[in-house]
Amino acid sequence: MYLIVGLGNPGAQYAHTRHNVGFDVVDTLARRLGVTIGRERDEALLGECFIAGQKTILALPQTYMNLSGEAVSRLVRWYRLPPENLMVVYDDVDLPQGTIRIRKNGSAGTHNGMRSIVGLLGYENFPRLRVGVGQRRPGYELADWVLGHYLPGEEQETADAAYALAADAIIEYITNGIDSAMCKYNTKKTKKPPEPAEGADA
Repeated sequence: MYLIVGLGNPGAQYAHTRHNVGFDVVDTLARRLGVTIGRERDEALLGECFIAGQKTILALPQTYMNLSGEAVSRLVRWYRLPPENLMVVYDDVDLPQGTIRIRKNGSAGTHNGMRSIVGLLGYENFPRLRVGVGQRRPGYELADWVLGHYLPGEEQETADAAYALAADAIIEYITNGIDSAMCKYNTKKTKKPPEPAEGADA
């Protein structure tokens, strides 16, 4: 069994912001697989499916981002998952928009959702998939940047292409393992994001 967790903040005001890319990736995967995410358990919305014969749980924590570990740790305990069968999907401001990176393990870094998860699980050796949202533009505070929306047009299209690429990578991870997913998708990129117009708002 596998657990795929997309990180984000619940509520319409946060939908499709840069900080909610984890939600958007898991939603993209669910649509592709014909899965409805709606069952509630342990402060998360869940959907179930089979990928390559493996039962897979898609989860969207309904805590706020900095409390993500509360939902994730409960789900991991409930399903009795080994660390290698958990994958967490989240945003990364240090990666260019349209880029994804998969790792077998690693520190939580500065991401509050990951800090919460690592703190409550008590270990770091689980896979994670980071989706680049790009560094903030001049004049933006970090919080305003990650809670902002993509510009319509090419910037949003680049984000959507990254979500589709991430969904492909998750399927590869479950089907052929984390090493295969890293080999195939850590070098792939979507089209280059457009240069923002001077003074453009997010």
